[in-house]
Amino acid sequence: MPRPVKCRRIESKPDVELFKPRGIPAFMLEEVVLGFEELEAVRLKDLEGLDQASAAARMDISRPTFQRILRSARAKISDALVNGKAIRIEGGVYAITADVCKRCACGHRWHARESEGCPVCAGKL
Repeated sequence: MPRPVKCRRIESKPDVELFKPRGIPAFMLEEVVLGFEELEAVRLKDLEGLDQASAAARMDISRPTFQRILRSARAKISDALVNGKAIRIEGGVYAITADVCKRCACGHRWHARESEGCPVCAGKL
């Protein structure tokens, strides 16, 4: 059985969740879906200029995981720009910095506020 995916920390969700080429209706375009954690990796590395170790630490993930997320994000963004596709930003396995990543005795991981119990077994922490 594979390891459960660890929550990746992001500072916040973006205000805009869809980018598309100008002059073409969205329903006519193919879409590339960029996860929130992929956008966060690009933001930390390319916009803020952090090195990979610092960016990985901010997202609470390993450097190799950060590299894989960044490589995936850059490939998706390049595909959209070169091939005229829309970029939809949604989903992924993440926790907003204000949230806390939890792990229950049953092994389930989720991001939640301090007072919430496990959504799988209803166990309290």
